[in-house]
Amino acid sequence: MKTAIPVIVGYLAWTALWLGGNAAIMSIFAEHIGPNSEVFHVPALVSILGLSVVCSLASGIVAAALAKPKGSKAVLIMAGLLLLTGIGVQAGFWDGMPVWYHLSFLALIVPVVVAGGKLRR
Repeated sequence: MKTAIPVIVGYLAWTALWLGGNAAIMSIFAEHIGPNSEVFHVPALVSILGLSVVCSLASGIVAAALAKPKGSKAVLIMAGLLLLTGIGVQAGFWDGMPVWYHLSFLALIVPVVVAGGKLRR
């Protein structure tokens, strides 16, 4: 339980921030979003990547804050789960966004979550 709760709460923090932030970004760039959530508009894609960085950083901070003593195990487990989730989600949108976006999104998750965890420690 020492590891599970920080992982779950950090994951939920990422998800809550993502859902709220993504809804805002989608409304701002509504005219650039395709019928199946397709996005090829670079400013929208960069905004979504920025949101992902904020979510990942915050979730690393949350998991590390809740974990005892240092939190690195919880942060790494959560980062791995977020990456696995990200791979599944990005695979579902593979044709709806450019490859550079998918690769950037996935490449940033683990290092930014870990950086968030280190910021908290």
